[in-house]
Amino acid sequence: MLATLGKHIILEMWGCCKDTIDNVDVVKEILIKATESVKATLVDVVCHRFSPYGVTGVAILAESHIAVHTWPEHGYAAADIFICGSAINPRNAASYMTEAFYAKETSFLELKRGDFLSKTPQMAGR
Repeated sequence: MLATLGKHIILEMWGCCKDTIDNVDVVKEILIKATESVKATLVDVVCHRFSPYGVTGVAILAESHIAVHTWPEHGYAAADIFICGSAINPRNAASYMTEAFYAKETSFLELKRGDFLSKTPQMAGR
């Protein structure tokens, strides 16, 4: 049995290039390249540009997903990187995105998802 089902990184990026994080085509390309950087399997990418600014994008992966939400007016982007299994290190995608968005400052939280070694799964209502 796997120790965990996957790893989930919550990534905060400040001081990002405003032109980069407000360009839907660039954000989409960064999601694709972040997926390639960890050798994950890309299923689809969907991005939307908001008015007057901001982009949300999601790369759907066979191994789970990479999502990003941007606030160009603040030079801020938030990413969610969830990779199932143990063959892929989501920190590599986080590093790629940090560089691609030209973030000056970052922080992240890494969570173990489906941690079977420290918890016994409980059925709802039991």
